[in-house]
Amino acid sequence: MAKKIQGTIKLQIAAGQANPSPPVGPALGQAGVNISEFVKVFNAQTSKMEQGVPTPVVITVYTDKSFSLETKTPPASYFLRKAAKLNKGSKEPGRDIVGAVTMAQCKEIAEKKMVDLNANDLDAAALQIAGTARSMGLEVRG
Repeated sequence: MAKKIQGTIKLQIAAGQANPSPPVGPALGQAGVNISEFVKVFNAQTSKMEQGVPTPVVITVYTDKSFSLETKTPPASYFLRKAAKLNKGSKEPGRDIVGAVTMAQCKEIAEKKMVDLNANDLDAAALQIAGTARSMGLEVRG
């Protein structure tokens, strides 16, 4: 028989660097999840990734206080900042352009994120990434 789901928690944690301090501790503590067990499992699952990469995670909490977790690919904004060699996007996107990426770079990022995007094909996914770039104040070049 399947376990009954109590709820889900969505967090963004640096890969391999989860610890019981906020935001992880309070979010999991309210749900009654064993925080140290989660930290151990998450850090083990993300140990092969580059350390410190922001990693979205969806935690499913069951009524018996057990949990399962699913890690997603890093946000598109992380990859775009890395491609444009920036620390952060524009404060005024649309007015202030802080950098540029090529459509080829957008396509490369779309390949990495394809499992988490709701696009039908790679070209549509690349257009989604290009839209994210524009909303960050990046110029998308041919």
